[in-house]
Parts: sequence; C-alpha cells; structure tokens
Amino acid sequence: MIILRTGNPYRLNVMNAADDKTIVKDYFNSTGFDRWRRIYGDGEVNKVQLDIRNGHQQTVETVLAWLRADNNLSELSICDAGCGMGSLSIPLVEGGAKVFASDISEKMVQEGKERAASVLGNTENLTFAVQDLETLSGSYHTVICLDVLIHYPQDKADEMISHLCSLAQSRIILSFAPKTCAYSILKKIGSFFPGPSKTTRAYLHREADVIKILEKNGLKVERQSMTRTRFYFSRLLEATRK
Repeated sequence: MIILRTGNPYRLNVMNAADDKTIVKDYFNSTGFDRWRRIYGDGEVNKVQLDIRNGHQQTVETVLAWLRADNNLSELSICDAGCGMGSLSIPLVEGGAKVFASDISEKMVQEGKERAASVLGNTENLTFAVQDLETLSGSYHTVICLDVLIHYPQDKADEMISHLCSLAQSRIILSFAPKTCAYSILKKIGSFFPGPSKTTRAYLHREADVIKILEKNGLKVERQSMTRTRFYFSRLLEATRK
C-alpha cells in the first residue's frame, strides 16, 4: 500500500537509532493504533482515511472471494499474519475456517479480540497472539499476510516471506505496495509535504522480486489482483505449492 498525504497512518517519525520492527511496534501501539482504529471502524473519517478504508476493504474482499470460491473454507486452518484488528480473521471464522491471528501490536490484538467477541460470540476457532512475523511458528493450510510488507525493506521482506512460506502447507497470500516508476515518483512527491510526521518508511517491492522469493520456496503464483484508489495501492498474489 502507498499513502502520500501528510499525517497519513504510514508516515512515521524519524528514529534512526531504531530498527524497522521496533518503529512499527511502537507506532501501532501509540498514534498508529488510534488512526487505524478509526480507519478500520465504521465512524466518520476524513476523505483520505475513507479512501484508505475502502482500498483495504477491497483487498480483504478479494481474498475472501478467492477462498469462498474454492468452497472448502470450513476445512482450512489459516494463519493471518499481521491481522490488525481482525478485519480478515473475523469473516474467515464466520465462514467456518480455523484461524490463528497475530500482530506485532498488543493494542491491535486486544482490539481484535474485543471485536471478535462482539461479532462472533463464540471465538473457539479464532486464536489471537502478539507476535512479529519472524517468530511465528506452526503449520497451516494457508498463510495470509496483508499490507504488512510495506513496513520492511527488501532484505527483511525476503527473510519474512521465506519464513511465512515455511509455515504454509498449501498456499500463501500476500499483498504489497508494488515498486514501479510511477509509484516511486508518487512516493517521492509525498515526502515533500511539510508536517511533524514527514519521513515515511513505506517500502515498495518489485513484483518480480516477490515472485522470485515465492518460487524459491516452492510456490507458484495462481491468482493475482490489484487494488487502486487515490491513496491506496496494493498488489495481491496467491501462490500454491508446486
């Protein structure tokens, strides 16, 4: 995903002494949590936030449509890595899947638990955990990671995608902000806007590089989609075991 306006949820303060994971964790346990709780909710938001909400929901709906089309959702174990507040996990459980949902942010996970309890009532098939991508373990039919790779540079993304692939018995579904000339220019323009949260750590990734990592780990891309709104750009890939 790419977001270009000052004050957007992905525009993080400069913290040169900290690594990306620490920055992401601190951000989503503080100002980032409040911003994204509004975006993922149903309340009134500004035009930029509404655009981002709609874009993210389109990505979620595409994933749900793919899984429902396979007509075996009730048979699946799914890892929702970087689950946020459960916008994907909750409907997956409603569809009959057994879901392990994790996020690096404790606040995100707590909000997800509360929303799940409100929507589902019985959360027997949904487990939440506070974990980063690198420490995830287990084995799942399908591993899903939406709108997380934007926070990490290519070398870290390679490690994390490979790790997620090792957890997937059959399939992995990823979304990322594609690195193209046009999107790189838009991202550069966004960095010129003034404001206290000027510096962005929104990393773009070449689709060819992501596919290469998937193939290296024994998976082949079967379905793909692209979500484009004014402020949200996300490439979605589904890869299955060869």
